[in-house]
Amino acid sequence: MKPGNYLKPDNIYKGDARKLLKKIEPDSISLSVWSPPYHVGKEYEKQYSFEEWVDLIKSVIGLHYPILKPGAFLIVNIADILCFPDKNMPRIQAMNIRRQIAAVTREEVLEAQKKYPSYNRDELAAVLGCSEQTVDRRLHGNNIRGGKYNDQTRIHLVSGMIEDAGKKAGLFLYDRRVWVKDAAWQNSKWHTLSYRAVDEFEYLFFFWKPGVTVVNRNKLAAKEWVEWGSRAVWSIPSVRANDNHEAKFPIELPRRLIRLLTSPRDIVLDCFMGSGTTAVAAVREDRKYLGIELHAKYVEMAKKMVKEEMKTRRLFADNAEELRDLPKLVPHKQLTFPDR
Repeated sequence: MKPGNYLKPDNIYKGDARKLLKKIEPDSISLSVWSPPYHVGKEYEKQYSFEEWVDLIKSVIGLHYPILKPGAFLIVNIADILCFPDKNMPRIQAMNIRRQIAAVTREEVLEAQKKYPSYNRDELAAVLGCSEQTVDRRLHGNNIRGGKYNDQTRIHLVSGMIEDAGKKAGLFLYDRRVWVKDAAWQNSKWHTLSYRAVDEFEYLFFFWKPGVTVVNRNKLAAKEWVEWGSRAVWSIPSVRANDNHEAKFPIELPRRLIRLLTSPRDIVLDCFMGSGTTAVAAVREDRKYLGIELHAKYVEMAKKMVKEEMKTRRLFADNAEELRDLPKLVPHKQLTFPDR
């Protein structure tokens, strides 16, 4: 591609990342940080089957090697597990003691069956003083109102797939950090019906493109290095309201990565831009940004967010200029404070 046709920094482009990543200037990106669709049923990801989702992630990771600077990083923010229906799993309803309405036990049902061998489920239920559903649950461990007809939820790890995709692309897994967020109760509806834990953390997978990586501890204050720069676990509250996008991450997440791994005026890429959080973080830290987003409404949303951030920065800069001029306007004695 001719140099003049490359995607230009400080812009957000609408389109499929698998097509537009090919239009980025080679060896130009200092950091790529993004969170892909998670394949958990969000509105913006429903067009993908599981196989298509896997192909999307692998393809996007594979397209990063040419565009990253040598020694630069790709950061993928993703939950390590997926939960989705699997028709091959046994359809067995958990025996949740706490939620059982009827006190009838399996042993009592079996005893009634033995005493009345010709009785059907409804007749046994009448003898035991419970519903026919309770009889079936105690005998077969399923829910005749729907549970035994629904596919069970399967847990699938994605970290291996992510690592393999990076390795195939020529990128090496350099580090992994944990983002501890607010407990996602809505995404963990099974927690009252099983021993599965509530979803409350995600991973940040660091991929490195071979080359000289400059380590400069002066990028962060000493306190920042101690609190998060050299720590594997980052506790950052989730976005309080996903009112305009279903899956926003907090600005502190990309901001830390940008401060840790880049320098001023470096280009930061997000190829699943969403509402624009990574671009705003880049602007806030005096970096250039480059965004790709599939959905038009989110492209406009991200552009608006960046525009508002730029406006805020200009106002701050103007106020700072006025404060610098203040000593010239006010007599020196009026700016002198007594010792305390």
